[in-house]
Amino acid sequence: MHAVIEPDPLLPDHLISRLRFRHLRLLMQVQSKGSLRAAAQALNLTQPALSKALTEIESAFGFALFARSARGLTPTKQGEVVLRGAARLLEELTHLRAEAVTAERFPVTIRIGAPPFVAQTYLPEVIAALVRQQPPVRVRLLEERVPALIEALQRGELDALVTTFPLQMLDADINAFKYVRLFEVQFAVIASSDNPLVRSPRVDWTRLAQQPWVMPPEGAMGRKLLEECFTHAGVPVPLPIIESTSPTTSVQFVAAGLGVGIVPDLALLQHTHVQAGVIRPVRVVPEPPSSVVALIYREGAINPRVDLLKRALSLPGDHSAVI
Repeated sequence: MHAVIEPDPLLPDHLISRLRFRHLRLLMQVQSKGSLRAAAQALNLTQPALSKALTEIESAFGFALFARSARGLTPTKQGEVVLRGAARLLEELTHLRAEAVTAERFPVTIRIGAPPFVAQTYLPEVIAALVRQQPPVRVRLLEERVPALIEALQRGELDALVTTFPLQMLDADINAFKYVRLFEVQFAVIASSDNPLVRSPRVDWTRLAQQPWVMPPEGAMGRKLLEECFTHAGVPVPLPIIESTSPTTSVQFVAAGLGVGIVPDLALLQHTHVQAGVIRPVRVVPEPPSSVVALIYREGAINPRVDLLKRALSLPGDHSAVI
């Protein structure tokens, strides 16, 4: 059994004096490879040298980071926390260098994640406020599905998200994030104007289940919401004829008469097919629930890039609350 290492009373100064970024890379390799032998080969070290280094790292932290067994090394609960932090620190180091390279023209680069409909409808004015500053802020925008965005934030690849989200996605790390409620979006069921559904004063989910559907892919927020609507109505979830990650593209398919769809109301506000009457909302009872759009960022040390984003969102710097 691995010996329990007494924590050092001088932490965190003791950690700073003993740990190096190469130690973080070492930890990531051990986690990735699952054994000292494989990790040593990847790092071009001898196994005894790696074993000694790992013991020194664990001694610096004051507890075991990996459980040893005949099957190899697996992170302890404390080790999982350290490994997540190590990944974020390495990612931040990479971002720091990239930011320094462009510092003469753009002193700050902020990394924002958002689902496509938020990126295309709500964020343009926010990003415009950032890039029109003096000096201008450089923006890297990742448009992705919500689960992928949350994973990127957890890995330290993004500074913040502006997104809808279910709290259950963050159960494991819910205390590691801050959430600022921005607004609510309503999801609308839509159909082409020649579909009889749009002329009905009341359409239930049983009738909707008989329609061909254009749906977001499995795991997407809109898909989960839609599946819950059918389930709550006691109706089997229909198999979609088309799956699309983009609400804008889904509107195009619906306009072509290929099926009914569900999109956030923001995605419909300025769409030409809506303005031309090619697609219309379906009066569904009960209607799909609304969803909160929030600013989400990591708890902990103050990130000046997040403060810049808060100002662009017209939020005070300390305006944060768990939803």
